[in-house]
Amino acid sequence: MTGTIVAALYKFVTLDDYQALREPLLDVCTAAGVKGTLLLASEGINGTIAGSRAGVDTVLAWLRADPRMASLEHKESVDQAPPFYRMKVKLKREIVTMGIEGIDPNRQVGTYVTPQEWNALVEDPEVLVIDTRNDYECDIGSFRGAVDPRTTTFREFPRYVREQLDPARHRRVAMFCTGGIRCEKASAFMLSEGFEEVYHLQGGVLKYLEEIPEADSTWEGECFVFDNRVAVNHRLEKGHYEQCHGCRHPITHSDMDSPHYQHGVCCPHCYQHLSSEQKVRFAERQKQVELAAARGEQHVGAQPPARQQSGRERPGRGVAETG
Repeated sequence: MTGTIVAALYKFVTLDDYQALREPLLDVCTAAGVKGTLLLASEGINGTIAGSRAGVDTVLAWLRADPRMASLEHKESVDQAPPFYRMKVKLKREIVTMGIEGIDPNRQVGTYVTPQEWNALVEDPEVLVIDTRNDYECDIGSFRGAVDPRTTTFREFPRYVREQLDPARHRRVAMFCTGGIRCEKASAFMLSEGFEEVYHLQGGVLKYLEEIPEADSTWEGECFVFDNRVAVNHRLEKGHYEQCHGCRHPITHSDMDSPHYQHGVCCPHCYQHLSSEQKVRFAERQKQVELAAARGEQHVGAQPPARQQSGRERPGRGVAETG
């Protein structure tokens, strides 16, 4: 592989000393020249890193040297430019935020389904296939026939299940997400709600695209990713979408031709929801980005803001779903 190696990883594993792991892990990443975001919590680790082949391998080897993470899996792709601007290791209550106490995939989880087994499972008409990702991710690609719950954050998934699904009626449920982490936690939640036969795609969409030939695939569209590529196609190459810096929604060239699009400020998805103060602030940020570029420098403001905009919470930049 040439270019920057992008490695998405996660593992649910009990890490009682996760706070003590932060500084050593950050030091290893920094020394290896790797950038991205990793989350640590008592329930495990999640995130995406990018760097040279040697740098990424160094970080993965350090993690797997811990017996608790010896079986840590990751998914790789390549970007022609570094997708992250800095390295962060954050301490969290959850490595993927559901907000429901007591849901621990380390104690109870659904049945893993490999990419090679996935097509046969979801072709069964008795299986309800659910996309556990957020609405803006589903909008640009999903598995054929999958249900889109129209959630704007993973925190909304439990309410969707409780209001729309019934264990007596939906006896077999299969779920998927970008890298496997959200559907794995969702399966633990659904088991706690009385659903008995719950499956989830091991390694998520990214692993499926990596291992299943395009001719045999039931994936339609592109897959949203949490880095500067915005989306990848079936060959795990950068897709056709850009991203609005105001609301972080994936946008097309048609969106950018809209009179409601302002580069670095807003797009047709958010222009009505942003306040005048936000638009002024974003316009100033974009001005600073362009000035930095003219000087041959990289400005961190070039990344869309990891915050809530236009009433729609967007995940923190760089926390790949792997999920």
